[in-house]
Amino acid sequence: MLSYAMVALGSALGGLARYGVTLIASHWLGDALPWGTIFINASGSFVIGLFATLTSPDGRLLVRSDTRAFVMVGICGGYTTFSSFSLQTLTLLQAHAWLAAGANVVLSMVLCLLAVWTGHISAAAINRPPSGRKRAART
Repeated sequence: MLSYAMVALGSALGGLARYGVTLIASHWLGDALPWGTIFINASGSFVIGLFATLTSPDGRLLVRSDTRAFVMVGICGGYTTFSSFSLQTLTLLQAHAWLAAGANVVLSMVLCLLAVWTGHISAAAINRPPSGRKRAART
């Protein structure tokens, strides 16, 4: 039951963060492209890649499964917006904004894949023991 509560709390926090970031991005960058959604999907992909690798069985951080659910399912799930991405792309296509729709798809996919890979590589570097030392075994 605790895991469900943690996912619900994480989802609420992620949703609030998504809303705030969308408003800020729209204010700063305008509405020609859904910049908030693009940034959210890329940064959420980075966070999930980083956290998943840091907390994997070979990772540097040992966390409980409900903590992983809180971050990866709750916060990241509430924060990232691929459903919004899909709807916004459809809206751009319906408005015959072909270039903007294509840019939205390409930017989102490339940046999110780059972000999740960067998060993974960052966590793998953090997980590596300093040279000359062996990592202590986990129990």
